[in-house]
Amino acid sequence: MNTTPRHQAREAALQALYFWEVGGTAPDEALDGVFAEHLPEATDAVRAFAEVLMRGAVAHHQEIDTLIEKQANHWRLERLALMDKLILRLAVWELQHQPETAPAVIVNEALELARTFSADESVKFVNGVLDGIRRSLLVG
Repeated sequence: MNTTPRHQAREAALQALYFWEVGGTAPDEALDGVFAEHLPEATDAVRAFAEVLMRGAVAHHQEIDTLIEKQANHWRLERLALMDKLILRLAVWELQHQPETAPAVIVNEALELARTFSADESVKFVNGVLDGIRRSLLVG
């Protein structure tokens, strides 16, 4: 199991995104709730990175969703499993806005999140979509 601080932050950001998407919870409240409930001992660095990821994914979710739909052949966004969509949003935002993190690391982290929070078949799906988006970002 991956318990690095950055992985913890990605997990927290994903859980907060879930509360934002499903419950309409404000990003700050969602993050506070996740840390209070699941990671009360989290460092400031974990909290800060989770906040950057979550806020980025929320702020850019519409443009990210367009990229996801282009790569998710024959799948409309509303048909995607919710956790898969949220994992993809986080990873795509990170691919676009965190150039100091190697794309392979971002993709591997997304696959770990899919293994933890989604179904077995989701890992291949997330990998395929992210690989296509990663390649399109390199070209574009």
